[in-house]
Amino acid sequence: MLRYAAARIGQSLLVLLLAFTVIFWGVSILPTDPVSIFVAKGDGYFNPEIVEQVKEFYGYDRPAYVQYFSQLNQLLHGQFGFSLSSGQAVTDRIGSVIGETLKLAGTATVLALAFALATLLLASTTRFEWLRTFIRSIPPLFSAIPTFWLGLVVLQIFSVQLGLFSLFPDGSLASLLVPATVLAVPISAPIAQVLLKNAEATLALPHINTARAKGGSPTWVIRRHVLKNAAGPALTVTATTIGALLGGSVVTETVFSRSGLGTVLLQAVSNQDISLIQGLVLLTSVVIVGVNLLVDLLYPVLDPRVTKSQRQGFSTRLGRFT
Repeated sequence: MLRYAAARIGQSLLVLLLAFTVIFWGVSILPTDPVSIFVAKGDGYFNPEIVEQVKEFYGYDRPAYVQYFSQLNQLLHGQFGFSLSSGQAVTDRIGSVIGETLKLAGTATVLALAFALATLLLASTTRFEWLRTFIRSIPPLFSAIPTFWLGLVVLQIFSVQLGLFSLFPDGSLASLLVPATVLAVPISAPIAQVLLKNAEATLALPHINTARAKGGSPTWVIRRHVLKNAAGPALTVTATTIGALLGGSVVTETVFSRSGLGTVLLQAVSNQDISLIQGLVLLTSVVIVGVNLLVDLLYPVLDPRVTKSQRQGFSTRLGRFT
């Protein structure tokens, strides 16, 4: 288990290093530096001497390889640089709004898992074939619905026409649950599809027939024998949807006028604040890699064969050398 965990942590660190390298050199190949891009955005006059001083302050006057190692050192100390538009540290600018985004994304994740589990239970326990077919068709429908379109429709019907909640966030539970539900609908689709597929494969195994023959109810069989086998792939799919979840959070926050990372990203793009955009992309990479690492570490708990197969593979490779 320790060897497995160390290998996964090492891979995650390598991915983060590669992500930072790609982001840095992607910015470096731009025809000019971030300070000049930010200055060119404005319509007023900027003193060239002041511009050069700003470049020197942010380190953009140094060679690219020096900037690379300097920014890498800052990243290792938890610093993402400074925003050109506000002068704040990127970590402070992001930290002031990330709580709202995490609240929205966390609620949407819980709702997406609840939708997926409900789909699995209804499709696996119903006795009517037509109802089972209808339930199985719901996840593909959910995956085809654009988040921004669904958000606009929900606002138009439930807020403008029915007046059930405010157009703008007012701190109520509905102002959180409604956008979280809109965000959870497309996210739940791939999770439900994987659960259904793995559940069907598990239900066809001999020990499931034995459990049923002993008098186990459909719900008990699913809870006791099916969910554990289907949870591993579903967790993997959940981890891979984190990127879509963060991207959907940006769209949902914009549609529902919520203050979060979506607002900061739009402002950064509008102001051409390269440093802030770079920090947001790096933060997204850290979140995605961290969630996937957590899922990898949970896999042996759900299925001990993961570490066993790794040990066997290691022993086989070692035998080839000896």
